Amino acid sequence: MGAFKWITGILGWATGGPIGALLGYFIGSTIEKALDGKINIETSGSTGTYRRPGTYTATEQRNSFMVSLLVLSSAVIRADGRYLQQEYDYVRAFIRANFGIQAEPEAMRILNELNGKQINIYEVGEQIARNMNYSQRLQLFHYLADLANADGNVCKEERDILTAIASALRITSSDANSILAMFSKASESAYTVLEISPDATDEEVKKAYRSMAMKNHPDKVANLGPEVQKAAQEKFQKIQAAYETIKRERNIK
Repeated sequence: MGAFKWITGILGWATGGPIGALLGYFIGSTIEKALDGKINIETSGSTGTYRRPGTYTATEQRNSFMVSLLVLSSAVIRADGRYLQQEYDYVRAFIRANFGIQAEPEAMRILNELNGKQINIYEVGEQIARNMNYSQRLQLFHYLADLANADGNVCKEERDILTAIASALRITSSDANSILAMFSKASESAYTVLEISPDATDEEVKKAYRSMAMKNHPDKVANLGPEVQKAAQEKFQKIQAAYETIKRERNIK
């Protein structure tokens, strides 16, 4: 299947929605049958067998994460009107690490094509929200925030598009702000990461950390592949670092 291997597994998931329409546009008649042979779908991406969210294979879930990532990456890259090499390099490295160097050219071609299309992030976000669990959506949003920070700064336009994407993905404002705070150098950002205010009690700090650690544990995205799980581990470590910062400030034992 070559470079299309990672695309074919997502077709059933994308059927009928905005992502399916985009894939049909890009892939056309070159698509082969789905990876596990369980999906019978036309190459246009407009027809196929529907399955309920949560009933897809691990491969399909992993691939759906990647296609969603490409679509929303385009929105973040275009947010400030600039097309920075650092951002493209970030996406390229992620694709290569997850799907191998053979998938990189096709993925980057799709990303470049996406940059020339108008994409309704709310329609795309709605489809993603229906087909990905909350932990997977949190990890997707963390990736997008990391992409925005590829040049060392998340500007206002990037923050605005990330806030809109979080809403489209049905991510709570507190969770979105927590992830964005992971890329902030402000002194109060450690509290935002844990979704609490600086006047929280020590017991509330401990409770918040336990809740965030459970919600963002890397094991919750293990089915998306080792590289995605590694990225989730990095996010988990930022939560731990925020907790340690507050503990040192307060001398919490």
